[in-house]
Amino acid sequence: MRPLPILLTAMILTGEDFAEAQQSKANYDESLAGSYTLPGLLTRADGSVVKTAEDWQKHRRPEILALYQQHVYGRVPEGLGAPAFSVKSVKTDALGGKATRKLIQITLPSCPAWEGMELMLYTPNGLNRPAPCFAGLSFGGNHAVSTETDVPLSTRWMRPSKEKHIVDNRATEASRGNESSRWPLEMILSRGFAVATAYYGDIEPDHAEGWKDGLRGLTSPAGAATRWKEGEWGAISAWAWGLSRILDYLENDRDVDAKHCAVIGHSRLGKTSLWAGAQDERFAFTISNNSGEGGAALMRRNFGETTAVITRAFPHWFTATYKNYAGNEAACPVDQHFLVALAAPRPIHIGSAVEDQWADPKGEFLSGYHASPVYELFGKLGTGVSEQPAIDTAVGHSIGYHVRTGGHDVKDYDWEQYMTFAEKHWR
Repeated sequence: MRPLPILLTAMILTGEDFAEAQQSKANYDESLAGSYTLPGLLTRADGSVVKTAEDWQKHRRPEILALYQQHVYGRVPEGLGAPAFSVKSVKTDALGGKATRKLIQITLPSCPAWEGMELMLYTPNGLNRPAPCFAGLSFGGNHAVSTETDVPLSTRWMRPSKEKHIVDNRATEASRGNESSRWPLEMILSRGFAVATAYYGDIEPDHAEGWKDGLRGLTSPAGAATRWKEGEWGAISAWAWGLSRILDYLENDRDVDAKHCAVIGHSRLGKTSLWAGAQDERFAFTISNNSGEGGAALMRRNFGETTAVITRAFPHWFTATYKNYAGNEAACPVDQHFLVALAAPRPIHIGSAVEDQWADPKGEFLSGYHASPVYELFGKLGTGVSEQPAIDTAVGHSIGYHVRTGGHDVKDYDWEQYMTFAEKHWR
């Protein structure tokens, strides 16, 4: 499909093709980002102003969560029940003896048709205490995260990619380790952290019809005939649900300090980590890496990817309501500083990349800055600065932020900031 000219129609392009086509039309001129008025973060539905942390926790926070469920990501249906866990293998001398690797199958007894997801957990050897943990979903599967050749190759549907050696939407042996640079396991383990990952496609394949074979379709009474309504969950909510199920397991693993577990994600999975951390207060630290539109970037700024582009290219990520704000962002009752603020008073770190203008690095910083008043209710500082910092300079107190050299990716520099921030808050 890629060779077809854009002028034919965007409807015949795949989601990623359409998004690529729109990048050339996007605004990257700060002077054209437009003026906007942000909705009142501390103004309750009844018009009263939140002045205390108690009022935020009791009243405003639940209001904002409900707004995101109705207008952006959708609500997870009730009655899915508790997950079940089965440890499939334990390797005590993983990564040359540096770590113990466990593979755990997570299933849902209430939905036996769902094949579940395979969690891969690395814990550092010789720590003599439970390890704090980074938990996140991967784009390529466990075999892509790890360079160890005995990690089972995923058999699930994957997005087509010649670069990643995906053939007929399936991984191949050549796919092994192709995501390992984004998950520098040995570097993370050497700092005393554990790492827990699972393939996001285990929960729902990432394409417009993927829900039919994923958790959403398999748990819907109407199955493949479902017509998703406004306020019902999209793929991001399903993936976020999966992150919480990972934490369910970690709470029962004695090698992990689950009270010090960070949820991390990149790009669309950065949007997912933000939503998971907002809903599930058990996550002690939330990390957004290059999450952009629908993630950390302010939606009201006309810069890079827009609501119109993302809801046209990837409608399955969101609840049906979100498309109503395409080109009509001012009508949305939330903006993304609300999402950042939902992490309060827990620490949160937003990572940008200077060449990733599509994700609007300044808009990502501004979300952190405008979320800071909520942290102040708890007697904490947020970003601590009002201007986006210089490249490769991290700032922030309870809300961390950096914009690094390079493009849309996860680099060692990003991990250095996230680990340092975790150590600062967890020491």
